[in-house]
Amino acid sequence: MRGDDASARRRTLQALWRPNLSALEQIAWFGLALSSVLYLATVAVRRLFWKAFARKSKSIRVISVGNLTVGGNGKTPFTLYLARKMRERGIAVAIVSRGYGGSNVSAAIVSDGKSIALNAEQAGDEPVMMARNFSGPIAIGRRRADALDLLEQFDDLRAAILDDGFQHLRLKRDVDLLIMSAERGLGNGWTLPAGPMRERLGAIRRADGIVLLTSGSKRSALSASQLGELATRPIFRGRLVPTVLVEPGAEGWRERPLTLAHRRALAVSGIADPSRFYAMLRDLEVDLVGVLEYPDHHRYSNSDWHRIAAAARDAEVIITTEKDLTKLERFPFARDSLYALRLEVAMGEDEDRLLALVAGQAIASGTEPVRTNAALEV
Repeated sequence: MRGDDASARRRTLQALWRPNLSALEQIAWFGLALSSVLYLATVAVRRLFWKAFARKSKSIRVISVGNLTVGGNGKTPFTLYLARKMRERGIAVAIVSRGYGGSNVSAAIVSDGKSIALNAEQAGDEPVMMARNFSGPIAIGRRRADALDLLEQFDDLRAAILDDGFQHLRLKRDVDLLIMSAERGLGNGWTLPAGPMRERLGAIRRADGIVLLTSGSKRSALSASQLGELATRPIFRGRLVPTVLVEPGAEGWRERPLTLAHRRALAVSGIADPSRFYAMLRDLEVDLVGVLEYPDHHRYSNSDWHRIAAAARDAEVIITTEKDLTKLERFPFARDSLYALRLEVAMGEDEDRLLALVAGQAIASGTEPVRTNAALEV
């Protein structure tokens, strides 16, 4: 599938997720709404099943990080942020991912914290990207419980973070965190495929905390009533900010300063919602001479490489995401031409309160302590 074909289809679908549609758009959307009813019924049955049969974790604390809407919420940067902060405070923590897009169908160790055992084609782009950024164990498994079993080889492990785990009900967890983009909001509030929601807003009752992330590029898209409903759970506010450029090299990735102002750049991405990526580049005063969009988790081919190289003839640099860099770095781009924009989460004054929640302590606002199997020292 060509990248621009898939991007056009995605934009067509997402255009029907707006709150106010024309009469013609409403006719097209009605068919999606019927499918959403079936989707909701399936979600409800699945939730009831796993409520009865979900497996408990063994001895380590399990923290889930997930979304209520599809893609583009900052979930993976937040997972990395949380893992690093826990590690800084002396908590031996691992990351568990589904490994979406990878060819490895069983559970596997991606990284032991020192060396990376699998590539993006085998493990998926997100686990490998996280392994490039985190000095702790990372495991993948379609069944997260199988990945946790593999992590038992690390004797000092005390906690595991499930990346994209909110809808993974097969495994019980001690803390559930929902990540939301304030700028993207909840669309029209409908579930897939008639809207961007994976579950209805009422699913926040399963969450122990909600992390609202903003990149500062647009105003919040959350309505007053939505914010009121979210406020029934502890809310933590943070920012998603670009910090450095990352350049691939024979000995690994190297960090470079954000020297992009007024440079001609081609933006290349295979992510769910590239609009925030473009907005950040414009905020950095990048002169975007072109963009190439591919499907989320796209596997780049030789023809894609030729296409990107041709499109970059009028550009000084090619800027992509770290997730895409795990797959593009194998191609022989010209020296000093390919970079990824690294995004990191900053929680500010909410950081201590968030880490207290994750560790099982009562949070400062006075809400009841989270459920826990063994509170961790922070």
